[in-house]
Amino acid sequence: MSDKSVFTEKQYLGREFIPLTIRLVLAMFCFAAYFFTDERERNGDLLVVVGFAIIIISIIMGFLLHFRTRVENKSVMLDGLWTTKLVKIDLNGIVKVEKGTYSRYLFNNPVYNLHTKGTIRFFTSGNEAIHLTDRDGLLYIIGSKHPNEFLRAIREEMKK
Repeated sequence: MSDKSVFTEKQYLGREFIPLTIRLVLAMFCFAAYFFTDERERNGDLLVVVGFAIIIISIIMGFLLHFRTRVENKSVMLDGLWTTKLVKIDLNGIVKVEKGTYSRYLFNNPVYNLHTKGTIRFFTSGNEAIHLTDRDGLLYIIGSKHPNEFLRAIREEMKK
């Protein structure tokens, strides 16, 4: 068994379009409110500080890794942030693999190893996901920016 990954994907917290847009609109609102305050009061200066803080936090979040997905050695491994544990899904126990949508909602929060109603979810951004069903009926939903490559890698590993 080789340790070479067939598929690797990194998903970052701050790179999703909609939350990034919301943060930038809030920063623009702070700068606009500062511009229209009279006599540049002390409270008005606070608006500039908050606006720059939002922009700096957005830049930092762009480099903050949420989780990494790897397909290797007949398993899917999901490795998250600092305190999260490595999740290893054995592909020998998977009975069905399909590509689908992550959720029908427009806004989805990033999640890692969220257990709800017989599903385990891993998601940062995008609309599409890979649905893995194991022998016990447990559904793993793993969001991906590259679902076609991810699906191909999983099927390739399952054939070995």
